[in-house]
Amino acid sequence: MSEVLSHFEAGVQTLTLNRVERKNALTGAMYTRLAEGLEQAAADPNVRVLLLQGDVAVFCAGNDLNDFLNSPPMGADSPVLRFLNALASFPKPLLAAVCGPAVGIGTTMLLHCDLVYAGDNAAFSLPFVNLGLCAEGASSLLLAQLMGHQRAAEALLLGEPFYAEAALEAGLWPLLQQSLAELLQRPVLLGQD
Repeated sequence: MSEVLSHFEAGVQTLTLNRVERKNALTGAMYTRLAEGLEQAAADPNVRVLLLQGDVAVFCAGNDLNDFLNSPPMGADSPVLRFLNALASFPKPLLAAVCGPAVGIGTTMLLHCDLVYAGDNAAFSLPFVNLGLCAEGASSLLLAQLMGHQRAAEALLLGEPFYAEAALEAGLWPLLQQSLAELLQRPVLLGQD
């Protein structure tokens, strides 16, 4: 079965992370599939909005470190950079539905979304400092823009997880207050007047 599922219905293209047994940790192949999905949706006039989602128990555990050690991303055409470029330049409304942990790139990708709806079990973590890594995908810039410098510094420099309630208080993302199906039927998200 595919580790990234793609489904189109009523103007909504959905990309679902489907590697639950590994907590949706991203591999190079998954980055390629996500980049292809974003690029195809951007070019398809029938797609009005794109939704990224994981499982009800986990959104994304970040990068699959074994995959990265065996096939480190190299160069501007690497699957990771292709995905981040497609994400950052996506020309249509980009939504995410997040349940469970969103670690590293799992949180970084959300910073590029127009709307993020977090379930009450959502937990966000940017453990770059703990791993001796630089923050990725403009997360240090975007997080400061979204939640203010001090809160962004705390999240990035301490690397401690924060939860849906804290994200709501910081004005980062709203909690899921209605069903996602109802949300996606809003005329503005479907490009209707």
